[in-house]
Amino acid sequence: PEGFDVEIGKIIAAALGIPEDGIEWVETVSANREQFIQDGDVDIVVATYTINDDRKELVDFAGPYFEAGQTIMVLEENSEINGPDDLAGMQVCSVEGSTPAENIRTNYPDAELVPTDAYSNCLEPLRNGQVDAVTTDNVILSGFVAQNEGEFKIVGDPFTEEPYGIGLELGDEEFRTFINDTLEASYENGSWEAAWEATAGEVLELPEPPAVDRY
Repeated sequence: PEGFDVEIGKIIAAALGIPEDGIEWVETVSANREQFIQDGDVDIVVATYTINDDRKELVDFAGPYFEAGQTIMVLEENSEINGPDDLAGMQVCSVEGSTPAENIRTNYPDAELVPTDAYSNCLEPLRNGQVDAVTTDNVILSGFVAQNEGEFKIVGDPFTEEPYGIGLELGDEEFRTFINDTLEASYENGSWEAAWEATAGEVLELPEPPAVDRY
C-alpha cells in the first residue's frame, strides 16, 4: 500500500518498535471501519478517517494528523461545474458511508448521489460520462489527478473541514496518548513532513500539521 495514510501508519508502527515488514495491512472501506476496530480485526485505522461526534461514540481517535477539505473532481474539459452549488441535477459519485457522501445528501440534495464502495470505482464512470463529478477530500482527489495526467481536474475551493484521525478501540486512553505523543514528535523531527512530501506533497502544498486533540 502507498499514500500519506500509509506513511503515518509506518511512523506509529516504528514508535511501537514494529518494522515496516512487520505491519499487517488490512484494507477497509468507509462503512466497515468502526466494525473492524470493535471486532479487534485491526489495532488502528488510518484511512482518511474524519473525526466526528457520531464516530466518537463507537471508537476513540488520536490526532488529527491532517486537516482535509471536501472538493470536487471533474473531467479536464468540464466548464459547467465550478463548485458544490453547480451540482444540482448532476450525477455525483462518492463512497457510501463516507462523510463527503453524507454531506452531499444533507446539504446539496438536488445533486444525484451515485454511491459506490471505493473512490477508484468512480473514475471509469467519470471518464465515460455516466457521472458528472466525483467528490471526496482534496488529498484523495489530488492523487487521482496526479495519477491520470491531463484527464481530471479539481474545481473550486474545499467546502468542508475534515480532520483526519487515527481510529482505535473506545476507552484505550493509554494507546491514544501514545499515538498523540508520536504524532507530535513526528511534527518536530521531520518525519511527518517527509511522509507528506513523498505522497500528497507531489500535488498539494505542504500544510501546517494540525494540533492533536487530547479530548
